[in-house]
Amino acid sequence: MSAQKKVAFYTLGCKLNFSETSTIARNFQDEGFNRVEFHEKADIYVINTCSVTDNADKRFKTIVKTALKQNEKAFLIAIGCYAQLKPSALAAVDGVDMVLGATEKFKVTNYINDLSKNEMGEIHSCEIEEADFYVGSYSIGDRTRAFLKVQDGCDYKCTYCTIPLARGISRSDTLENILKNAKEISEKGIKEIVLTGVNIGDYGKGEFGNKKHEHTFFELVQALDKIDGIHRLRISSIEPNLLTNETINFVANSNSFVPHFHIPLQSGSDKLLKLMKRRYVRETYDNRVKLIKKTMPNACIGVDVIVGFPGETDALFLETYNYLNELNISYLHVFTYSERPNTEAVEMDKVVPQKVRIKRSKMLRGLSVKKRRAFYESQLGNKLTVLFESENKNGYIHGFTQNYVKVKTPWNPKLVNTLQDIKLTKIDEDGLVRFDWIKVPTFV
Repeated sequence: MSAQKKVAFYTLGCKLNFSETSTIARNFQDEGFNRVEFHEKADIYVINTCSVTDNADKRFKTIVKTALKQNEKAFLIAIGCYAQLKPSALAAVDGVDMVLGATEKFKVTNYINDLSKNEMGEIHSCEIEEADFYVGSYSIGDRTRAFLKVQDGCDYKCTYCTIPLARGISRSDTLENILKNAKEISEKGIKEIVLTGVNIGDYGKGEFGNKKHEHTFFELVQALDKIDGIHRLRISSIEPNLLTNETINFVANSNSFVPHFHIPLQSGSDKLLKLMKRRYVRETYDNRVKLIKKTMPNACIGVDVIVGFPGETDALFLETYNYLNELNISYLHVFTYSERPNTEAVEMDKVVPQKVRIKRSKMLRGLSVKKRRAFYESQLGNKLTVLFESENKNGYIHGFTQNYVKVKTPWNPKLVNTLQDIKLTKIDEDGLVRFDWIKVPTFV
């Protein structure tokens, strides 16, 4: 294949998708393709899809149209979770030439022999039971942080979720390979690694999903902490029942792990947690938050919550709202429940009207703004370290402290990907935090 062929990528969804897109892109580059931006003209466009919300389905069609505007003869490939769940629906979208399922996406270059447009999208997809091998990946999209995949798939049976249907059983990378990838990332001068997966606390199930854990998530954390050259390690999202006290205590005294946890709650009502088939009760969640705040008073805690799940009465929603209002957390990710085919929740009665779901979502988003503001205010006067990002946003450079406070200062390209000691001083009108330098960098 000619070295001049250009390929572009678009990723919908989670950090795990970003890490996989990045790996697939490197495979294309190894085969002699030239990677370009999605808004540029390319010979091949690869869209990595998501199945978590309705919105992702609708956005797919818009993204296809965008690609075809750049080059109407381009070869369009859909991969990812939605491609596994609904291959025929994606193949039927005008302009889509190929759909690859969960196991095929990592071999995409093997499927490209002829780049002429197809009448109907060609499907290569497995039964999800066959998605039992593990493909390691990491993303180095921007220069400041990398998403390192440590685990894939999920054995949980949450009643609202299609991810086990889209990604298969829980399986993990070897400890050896993760450490090798982490070293590669640190050698590229990247200062922060975010651990990612579908259910990372379940880390250790072997490559083929065998139930015996080779290593535990705690052992993974201990091993990564010893790697030289990584300044920051961040745990992305971890189930409350799998976040152990020993992991929390270790992070509190760690060299590189930062005091930032993202812990899905989904509901503040034990009744709804049971209907959702979550594997903990509210008390478990309380205990995790209390221990984090006791060992790391300045830790940032993010929470996932779903509104409008079947059976969520006004009283049960208020139970969640009041619980979160009282809880010592820093921000919320609010998801409005959407019906997904082949899940148990679709069959449940006591469906919450769409209008009510939207109203509840707004209430919790408002609470999140309040929580983040209170957390930022609690950090004013603290001396922290910031890692600056690579984008110029309206004349400002942004960065995150180790405990995830977002700060800003006038743009200076020399600050990109540097760690600087600062003292937080005030919250700006846009909600971001301003600071004083503890030691002014020589180039500022």
